[in-house]
Amino acid sequence: MNRNKLSEFLIEKGLLITAVFSIIIILVILLFIIIQGFPAVYEIGFFKFVFGLSWFPSDSQYGLLPMIVCSVYVTLLSLVMAVPLSLLSSIFMTEIAPDNLTRFVKPVIETLAGIPSVVYGFFGLTVLVPLMREIFGGTGFSLFTASIILAVMILPTIISVSQEALRSVPVHYKEASLGLGATDWQTIKNITVPCALPGIITAIILGMGRAIGETLAVMMVAGNVVNIPGSIFDPVRTITSNIALEMGYAMGIHYNALFASAIVLFLIILILLVIAKYVQNKYKMDIRGS
Repeated sequence: MNRNKLSEFLIEKGLLITAVFSIIIILVILLFIIIQGFPAVYEIGFFKFVFGLSWFPSDSQYGLLPMIVCSVYVTLLSLVMAVPLSLLSSIFMTEIAPDNLTRFVKPVIETLAGIPSVVYGFFGLTVLVPLMREIFGGTGFSLFTASIILAVMILPTIISVSQEALRSVPVHYKEASLGLGATDWQTIKNITVPCALPGIITAIILGMGRAIGETLAVMMVAGNVVNIPGSIFDPVRTITSNIALEMGYAMGIHYNALFASAIVLFLIILILLVIAKYVQNKYKMDIRGS
């Protein structure tokens, strides 16, 4: 008995130390980014840096607004494409598809999550960009092309987490609905999906984080032009792509401005996560209230 208690104590303390150490690492990274980026924010000015429209380091112009807008546009458009497809796929595999089909399809979807970003980017560069050029004209490098690549990349994450959320719905909820005369589709629509909605929102949050933080694949197909797009077929540059493209040769205030860009990106992600968390908690309260 004492040996079991000792084992539990050691495991508990080990997990606690691991969690605290993880938090410390995150705080150290964040502190480093702030220290490196603060000189640029101080010299340029926060509002001029965030809301400026021109990014020309050679002329000491550091306006981040076009890339902020592009990052948000690409992320939202990819979610618009990926979320309905992911949700329908999750419902099909969890509630409708035969077990044999699910056992075959699920590993295939999980394999997609392990494909490196450069492979997605290379596919987009060699296949998707020429296809977009042929169908819609222009160069083929655009916000729309980048959003398609991101939508494919975040599909496995949203599908996998949504499946787990749908499976966690108690079976007696579904049985009660079917017992009252509801059809399978009515049960899925009115019982299963609403009960699993907090988990589905979590899946969307994870997909959103993957989309807004993606660099290489977006850099290869977006066109990397610093401008606020007037159309989804215009070339764009995201914050992550800008950091990756310019960090190799940046010096002085330019170097600090790229770190300041990372701070702004962190704030954008934080705002989006707070909004998503608010929506998730609201649905949880609505479900408990009903």
